[in-house]
Amino acid sequence: MRRRMAAAGLALAATAATLTVAAPPAEAARPLTNVLVFSKTAGFRHDAIPAGVAAIRQLGAANGFSVTATEDAAQFTTANLAQYQAVVFLSTTGDVLNTAQQNAFQSYIAAGGGYVGVHAAADTEYDWPWYGGLVGAYFQSHPANQTATIRVEDRGNASTAHLPQTWTRVDEWYNYRANPRAQVKVLASLDEGSYSGGSMGGDHPITWCQNYGGGRSWYTGLGHTRESYTEANFTRMLLGGIQVAAGSRPADCRAENGYTPLFDGSAASLAQWRQAGPGGFTLADGTLTSSGGMGLLWFPVRPFANYSLKLDWMMPGDDNGGVFIGFPDPQGDPWKPVDQGHEIQIDATDADPSRTTGSVYSFRAPDAAARDAALNPPGSWNTYEIGVHGQRVEIWLNGVKVNDYTSNRAIASGYVGVQNDGAGLDINYRNIRVRVDADQSTDLARGRPVTASSVEPGSAHVAANAVDGNSATRWGSAYSDPQWMVVDLGQTRAINRVRLTWETAYGRAYQLQTSNDNSTWTTAYSTTTGDGGVDDVTVTGSGRYVRVLGTQRGTQWGYSLWDLNVFGS
Repeated sequence: MRRRMAAAGLALAATAATLTVAAPPAEAARPLTNVLVFSKTAGFRHDAIPAGVAAIRQLGAANGFSVTATEDAAQFTTANLAQYQAVVFLSTTGDVLNTAQQNAFQSYIAAGGGYVGVHAAADTEYDWPWYGGLVGAYFQSHPANQTATIRVEDRGNASTAHLPQTWTRVDEWYNYRANPRAQVKVLASLDEGSYSGGSMGGDHPITWCQNYGGGRSWYTGLGHTRESYTEANFTRMLLGGIQVAAGSRPADCRAENGYTPLFDGSAASLAQWRQAGPGGFTLADGTLTSSGGMGLLWFPVRPFANYSLKLDWMMPGDDNGGVFIGFPDPQGDPWKPVDQGHEIQIDATDADPSRTTGSVYSFRAPDAAARDAALNPPGSWNTYEIGVHGQRVEIWLNGVKVNDYTSNRAIASGYVGVQNDGAGLDINYRNIRVRVDADQSTDLARGRPVTASSVEPGSAHVAANAVDGNSATRWGSAYSDPQWMVVDLGQTRAINRVRLTWETAYGRAYQLQTSNDNSTWTTAYSTTTGDGGVDDVTVTGSGRYVRVLGTQRGTQWGYSLWDLNVFGS
C-alpha cells in the first residue's frame, strides 16, 4: 500500500516505531563459485551422464561458477570438498564411497555444504542410512519411459518458480521405498493418474529440498534421458537446485505439513473469495494477477486465530501490494482491513522502512539486512509465511525470519486477504494456504465438515465439539434443505453457549435446536434478525445433538455456515 493512513493510524505507527527491536540477522547468501559433479557408478550406468555433465558445465559458464566433473571417489576428502559450495551426485548408482570418503562427505555437509541429487542418486549407498536421509528417499522401481504430468507444488522455490502449475514431459518415473513428504519440502509431485506404473498411492513426490545435517539437500527424480539436459525447463530447474543447495539463493526447505489450501490455483477455489473495493484479479495458470484498485480480495469462509499463513507473490517491476491479516468482515469497504487489521507489505522500493517488503505496514519495519539477503528481485517469485499467535505477528521471507511484532490491535482472530493496490501497481499471488494450531483439518476451504476438540482462548468452557466447514450448498443458490449441520456431543450435556460464524445475504432467521436422539428436537434459541458474521449466543438447554436450522431463506440467496462451536458442561 502506498496510500495515506488515517491520522490515528499514523500516530499509532509512530508510537510503535519507537518500540522497534530488530529481528536476528539472517545468514547471508553464499557466493556460488565452485561445484563438483560426481557420477561414479557401481551399478546401472545411465547413458545420459555425459549430457548431464555438459549441461552443468554450460550452466556454470553462463552463471559464473566453475564445474569440476569426476568419477574418482578419492576426491572426497575434507580438504578437497571444502572448496565446493555444492556437490552434484549425477545418476550415481551402488556403493560409490568407502568409509573414509563417507565420513569426509558427512563432515562437508555438517559444515554447511550442499548436496544435489539427480535421478539415480536415489539408487545409491543403500547401506549408508545417513545418505538415505540426505537424498530423502531410496529408489524402489520404475515403469517404462513414458509421458507423465508433474504437479508443481512450490512455485516460489528458485528451482521451480519458472515452471507452469502442471508440466508434462517424458522421463523414467521412479517409485520410492518411502514417501519423504514428512521430512522434506516437496517442490513437485507426479500425477499418478497421468501414466502407468506409479505405486505410491497417489502422493508421489518427485522433486524436493530439505535442510539436513547442517547443510542443504535438493533432489529430483527427473533426468533419466539425454534429451532432459537440452530441455530448458529441466536445466533451469537444475540450476535453481544447485543454487538452493549451495545457499546462493534463499529457499524455504522446511517440511510443510497440515496446511489447508485457501487458493490452490483453480477457479473453484477462487470462487470462494470475495472482492472488497475497486479493481480485482484475473486467473491464469493458477496465478492471480491484480488490476486496478485500491481493493482487497479476501477469504470469507472463516476467520482465523493462531495460525500460519503461506503464499507466493511476485512483482513484475516496481509494483506494490500486500497481505492483510486479522481484520473483521469489511462489508465491501477495503479500508476496514487497513484501519482494523494489519498489512504485511510488498514494496521493496518505498523510502519509508516501515512500508517496505516485510514490514507490518506503518507499524514495524523489517530487519533490513535479513530482508535484503532473502528477497528475490522483481520478476521472481517469493514466499511469505505469516505467523499470527494472539497479538504476535512473525514474518518469514523465503524461509528467513524478517520481522517479529506484537500488535495492540484486535488481530488475534480475523480474516485474511490480498491487496490490489492500484492501476499499474501489478502484483501476482498463488498457492495461498493456512495451518491453524491444534486444527489439522485439511478441507476447511472445501466445504467438508470435520470434527475437532478445542477450548476457545480466554474461555473456561470446553468446546465439547467444534465443527468447521461449509454446508453442501454454496452462497448464490437457494437451499433445498434448510438444516445446516448437526453436532454430536457424544453424550447428553448441559449446553450454555453456542458460537457460530456464518453468512447470509439479506438477514435470515435461524434456530438453535437440541435433541437427545437426533430425531425429536427442542428449540433452545431463535432469531428473526440474523444478518451473518459471528453470533455468540447464550442458550439454556441440554442434549447430545445440536443443530442450526434456517427457518427463512430466499429464492436467490441462502446461508453458509462456516464454524459452529457448542459450549457446555
